[in-house]
Amino acid sequence: MNIKMGFKGLVSGVAIAAGLLVVSAPSYSESPAERSQERQEARDTKQIGRQEAREQKQECKAGDEKTRAECRQEKREAKQKARSTAHDIKRD
Repeated sequence: MNIKMGFKGLVSGVAIAAGLLVVSAPSYSESPAERSQERQEARDTKQIGRQEAREQKQECKAGDEKTRAECRQEKREAKQKARSTAHDIKRD
């Protein structure tokens, strides 16, 4: 009786595990080339954002209206915005 219960438990466990794998497996509706293109667009977006943030910080430092800390914070915010945009590109 214990052997039968052990075997049934094993079969049940395997069936549940297989079902979870099928349910949790990601389904990609895009081809690898399309995903690659999206990743490249996201990288380009982040690179452009970094360059714009550098330029913004240089302009900020050139003026006397803000402190260096405020200029750094503006740069951080600009870079974060670029990262967020890049993340949205990959998610769509």
